[in-house]
This record gives sequence, structure tokens and C-alpha cells, in this order.
Amino acid sequence: MKTVVITGSARGLGFNLARFFREYGFNVVISDLKEENLVKAKRNLMKTKYEGKVSYKTCDVTKLNELEELLEFAVKKFKNVDIWINNAGVNQPQKAIWELSKKEINTILDVDLKGCIYGSKVAMEYMSENHSGAIYNIEGYGSNDAHMLGLNMYGTSKRAVTYFTESLAQEAEIKNTGVIVGKLSPGIMITDFTTHSLGDNAIELSEKTKKVYNILGDKPETVAKFLVDRMIRNHKNGVKINWLTNGKAFVRFLTAGFNKKNFFE
Repeated sequence: MKTVVITGSARGLGFNLARFFREYGFNVVISDLKEENLVKAKRNLMKTKYEGKVSYKTCDVTKLNELEELLEFAVKKFKNVDIWINNAGVNQPQKAIWELSKKEINTILDVDLKGCIYGSKVAMEYMSENHSGAIYNIEGYGSNDAHMLGLNMYGTSKRAVTYFTESLAQEAEIKNTGVIVGKLSPGIMITDFTTHSLGDNAIELSEKTKKVYNILGDKPETVAKFLVDRMIRNHKNGVKINWLTNGKAFVRFLTAGFNKKNFFE
């Protein structure tokens, strides 16, 4: 039986990725900062009977040693790690760059960028020894060079994640590691991540932003099902699994007058 490790998976997209991997018969290791959130997440995942087992471990992705311990825990528990997903991330406060504090800047860069780099390093070291496995990193706003007030540091981090992941995929090929490296582009999901910055601080979204999110946004379970299905079927290195394509976004704007979604009621 195959095993997947997902960082930042007590809720939101990460939790729903774990949910659908279980449906495909995977053992799942979820991780997050707070144990109480992981206990709740495991309990919810286990409500549905599937063959795959669920285990959890707290992990701060800004600390390399904790990611190493997460990998060791998964291997000890399930004998192997077949897919590793660097999903942990934080949104930023709706501020211009000079209005952000040093701590806020460091938190965004440490979690969204360095956490992805550290996780990829740990997973690649293990998987390259076994000459098999797959690593997926999450793209986000800014990965395509888009710009918006209040998403400067987040966008900077995600643009760097895209470059890093593409470079990692190339390195995996050159070094003949046997490891697949890919990008996941989930589009806009309405979760706690969207409505909160730095984990727990509520964001007051403008009406204009809410309107766009209602047109382009999706529930995390919808996106997760699509991403998991594509990851399981993928055997190509350097792939980008993209949910909200340009064509899909165009159609949604075109049909916005018939759109009855309101995620913010």
C-alpha cells in the first residue's frame, strides 16, 4: 500500500487531499502545528471507512529537523513514502510591503518558501536513495507574475516556489533520481487560508474581491479531488497540474451573470 505525506493538512486543501488519497487506498500522514487540530482532522478522516490508514505528527515546516522527523515518522509507521506534498502555507495581511513588520515578512517567507524548500530537500534525499517517489509543491497567487496590493510578499514567495520547483524537476532529471517533481495549481479556494492571514488573523475582504472569488472560487474538496486523481495517474516529471485554467476562468467570467455562488453569506 502506498503512503502520502501532506504538510499543513489539518484543514482546508491539505485535509481534503488526505481525504481523497484515502479513497484511493493510500495510507496518509497529516501534519500541522497544533496537535488538537490534527486529532480532530484524523477523527474526521476516519469517519469514512477506507483501506488506507491515517496517522499524524505535529511539524513546523520552518524547522528542517522537524521535517526530517516527519519523514522518519512516516517511514517507521508505513515503511515507505511514495508522495510528499508541500502544502503548508500562510496568507499575508492586506498591507503594502512597507507596512508589514519584520516578523510578518519573515513568517511569510519562512513558511511559504523556505518550508517548501526544506520539505523538498528532505523528501528528495529519501526518495532518490530509493529511486522512486513524487514531490509536489503548491503554486499560488503570483506564480504567474500577477500583482495585487496586499499580496506582495505572498506572491513573491509563490513566484519563487514556481522557479524552485521547476529547477528541482530539472535537477531530478539530470541526476537520474527516478523522482517525479511537479507543481499543483489549485486556483482560488474559499477556506480559512483565504479569509485569515498568518494562520489566525481575520482579513476584511473588499466587496470587489469577494465578487471575483465568488466567480472564480471553488470549495477545497472540489479542487482536491481533481488534484489527487491527476497526481495518482501522473508519471511525468516537471508536470503542472492546473485546476483553474485560463479557459475555465474565461467561461466563468462570461457566465458570471448566472452564477449564484456566494461563499461569504
